[in-house]
Amino acid sequence: MKNLIRVIILSLGIITGSAVFASTPTEVFANCLVDNLNGKERKNLAKWIYLAMAAHPEIKSFSSASSKDIQKSDKYIGILITKLLTINCPNELNTATKSNPNALGQGFELVGRVAMQELMTNKKVTESISNYIKYTDLEKIKAISNKK
Repeated sequence: MKNLIRVIILSLGIITGSAVFASTPTEVFANCLVDNLNGKERKNLAKWIYLAMAAHPEIKSFSSASSKDIQKSDKYIGILITKLLTINCPNELNTATKSNPNALGQGFELVGRVAMQELMTNKKVTESISNYIKYTDLEKIKAISNKK
């Protein structure tokens, strides 16, 4: 049963763990960004992503974040991104954007995945995200996968 839960979670793309091999300037840039983040920064990035998502009208009522909390998070991320781009990875950014106009976005896409992985590896989060399984008809799913 636990293996099926893991398969379902992985197939939904909730937990991603693909290795990135730096072969293009964009990948080198993305790896530079990730390599220069510590655990606290990853958690703060994940918090910022959560707060941004909580701004959606259908989700807003589930968040108790104040405008001061949001502003504090925005400020932290602004300073962090400035540091990453101007101190940690300026050469990689310059090289990557010369060969790929989407390098900045692609680099931060990896940063976002890594930030979310920081949260997704927490036992409480993993348990919470697996709670839906109580309401999933595994027999129906197995029946489909067993059809020939």
